[in-house]
Amino acid sequence: MAKKAAKKKVSKKITPKKVVKVVKKIDSKQQTIDSLIELIRVTSTEVPDDVFKTIVAAAKSEEKDTIADYAMGIIKKNIDLAKYKSQPLCQDTGTVIFYIYHPAGFHQTPFKELVKKSVTLATKKGYLRQNSVNSLTGENAGTNLGEGHPSIHFYEHKGSEVEVKLVLKGGGCENVSAQYSLPDTTIGAGRDLEGVRKVILDAVQKAQGKGCGPGALGVCVGGDRADSAYFAKKQLLRKLDDKNSLKDLDKLEKEIVETCNKLGIGPMGFGGKTTLLSCKITHANRVPASFFVSISYMCWAFRRQGIAMNKNFAIKKWLY
Repeated sequence: MAKKAAKKKVSKKITPKKVVKVVKKIDSKQQTIDSLIELIRVTSTEVPDDVFKTIVAAAKSEEKDTIADYAMGIIKKNIDLAKYKSQPLCQDTGTVIFYIYHPAGFHQTPFKELVKKSVTLATKKGYLRQNSVNSLTGENAGTNLGEGHPSIHFYEHKGSEVEVKLVLKGGGCENVSAQYSLPDTTIGAGRDLEGVRKVILDAVQKAQGKGCGPGALGVCVGGDRADSAYFAKKQLLRKLDDKNSLKDLDKLEKEIVETCNKLGIGPMGFGGKTTLLSCKITHANRVPASFFVSISYMCWAFRRQGIAMNKNFAIKKWLY
């Protein structure tokens, strides 16, 4: 019998085109990580322009040589020094919350893994503190990764670009956040906007400068317990100088800030005119049996930033 011809092993050659595709794929991953680390660095070390302008204006309103004037001066110096040294504004870099807006056909799972890798690398660089712990064991992996952390939310939008917004929410201000169920007979708050006004003022009054005031509020009227708190926190993505599209809520936002700044609580609870920097309110449908009002309190170290990425995932522009 004739011997069968041995099959030759054909090595797969990578053509120049394939090399370009492979390199581009690797580069886009690294570029994504680089962009996300820079987003984390800037968010952790610099307050956005709208917040800085509001703080500077508030500081000017305080009476000279008072404790409030001194406190606002320290806050401004802290902002300047953190930016100059590129170090966190606060030792509590807080819960890391990503809001990712993407076009149709975007693959969420691989991007989520790059987000997690970026958080770990940013932690190693010192832009984030190692302060995410296992709630059952108290174990700290030192990576800021764990069950539910970082908190990552994806949204499909009509745009062609990927936008990533980031909020770093400190534990102190989260502790003085609140949720009310109306009616609340203890403060005479009914199921209307006047009742909403009363519970918001009650939350600020109870905080008494804790949570590193002056603070900023995100509020949601309605929804179930979970969604109400979620939408309240998402209001912190709005710029402090924007205008609510709903006339009644826009009016209430302004009234809340004006009233709170007359309570005399002041920065850090030391007294003064600056208790609240802003109040942003939204609403969500509810079932007749429930009427929740959720209040998400943010400290003066208002760490919120965002980027729009180009097709190669480099930073195209800053959103705040």
